[in-house]
Amino acid sequence: MRLFLLSFLLFLALPLAAADQAVVKHVVDGDTIVVQSGAATFRHAQCTALSVRLIGIDTPECKPNSKAFRDSERSGADVNTIVSQGKQASAFLKGILRKGDRVSLDYDVEKHDKYGRTLAYVYLSDGRLLNEVIIASGYASPMTIPPNVKHQERFLKAYKDAREKGLGLWGK
Repeated sequence: MRLFLLSFLLFLALPLAAADQAVVKHVVDGDTIVVQSGAATFRHAQCTALSVRLIGIDTPECKPNSKAFRDSERSGADVNTIVSQGKQASAFLKGILRKGDRVSLDYDVEKHDKYGRTLAYVYLSDGRLLNEVIIASGYASPMTIPPNVKHQERFLKAYKDAREKGLGLWGK
């Protein structure tokens, strides 16, 4: 009876635990990735590809689009500089994540943005919070959009440290 109960409890827990697990398909840019997610991911059955926007961070754009032009006006940097920095941020993320890497997704209050992307905090297999790693390495700025504020203070501290140390995009 005890073995049956333990097996039953493990059976109930598996879908919940696996729902937050994902496998990296590719990096879109410095703050967006595509993953395969869901319990089926690890059983080679039908999987769901998710575009995941990393919560709480913002990296420069990789292409001269409308956001790149807005960022240029706001910052005073020319669009070519913005795009160059975006490519650097994307390359940094590609150096961390590889196709097939397993990650864990953690959510905040809102789970999707207005573009339909999944909003998540992404944990690497070694337990590090990817969103924070990108900021702490100097390749992103914190971008808090309430109600998703779970790690706001943590990201602000990482940003200040990276700026003070001249890391990543903040280097001379």
